[in-house]
Amino acid sequence: MIAEASALLIGDPQADRMVPPTGFTARLTGFAAGAMAFLAVFALALSLATGRLAERWSDELGRASTIRISAPAEERAAQVEAVLRILEATPGVVSSRAIPMEEAAKLLEPWFGPDLPLDTLPVPQLVEVVEEKSGFDAQGLRLRLSAEVPGAVLDDHTRWRAPLVQAAGRLRFLGVLSILLIAATTAAMITLAAQAALAANAQVIAVLRLVGAQDSYIAKAFVRRFTLRALSGAAVGVLLGMLAVWMLPQAQEDGGFLTGLGLQGWHWLLPLFIPLLGAAVAFVATSAAARRTLRELT
Repeated sequence: MIAEASALLIGDPQADRMVPPTGFTARLTGFAAGAMAFLAVFALALSLATGRLAERWSDELGRASTIRISAPAEERAAQVEAVLRILEATPGVVSSRAIPMEEAAKLLEPWFGPDLPLDTLPVPQLVEVVEEKSGFDAQGLRLRLSAEVPGAVLDDHTRWRAPLVQAAGRLRFLGVLSILLIAATTAAMITLAAQAALAANAQVIAVLRLVGAQDSYIAKAFVRRFTLRALSGAAVGVLLGMLAVWMLPQAQEDGGFLTGLGLQGWHWLLPLFIPLLGAAVAFVATSAAARRTLRELT
């Protein structure tokens, strides 16, 4: 294995002469590998970002619930006190608090603007409930609220949390699928380039066969040159892709999903494996194309 890798890197100067160092096939291989590596960095960043998003939504929303109290102004304070007493006696509830109207106004500000007159609108009082990881008996709490505080409604976020987490999981799957499609496209482009280079050098290959060169000797020269071209092109594409991802807005609490698409922590090391993957794809694709084309030129 080490010997094969060393031969791939060092090569044979005599065999390398049959492979054109420049030209259409060289540019096509380098450009295809670089462009696909650039796109692979973004697909990887999307996959990792959606994975972080799904975990955050699942953890944060899974442990938070809201009780909505719709009651006349003169009865609202008493109902809030009753709800808080019920929550204190509910197993599985870590803490609870009534959300002030000023905080509720900030929550509604992105949709209705900063000057929303909450005093003149029938905005319900919200009570935030933080639960333990084991959760609480939501159905039992609903029954107790309906009996003691008829104007209180429990929303445990299950209805809309699950679709959000599912959507993030599907985006992560699409990111992985995109990387696989990028690898397949790279293999197809390099295969076409290798076949074109072999066909263009048919006369040279015929002469080499006459002097005793084996097809395996000829194929190794093409495989080495195209593999190194793909490796160098993919390395440039990854560097440009990492630079572009680094220039994206950083994750912010109020910035939403689009400000958290960058790589974080040790995830910055993952794109460095993309050039190696591109070289492996080029090695396999060129080997298959060389064997097939050399059989056809027999």
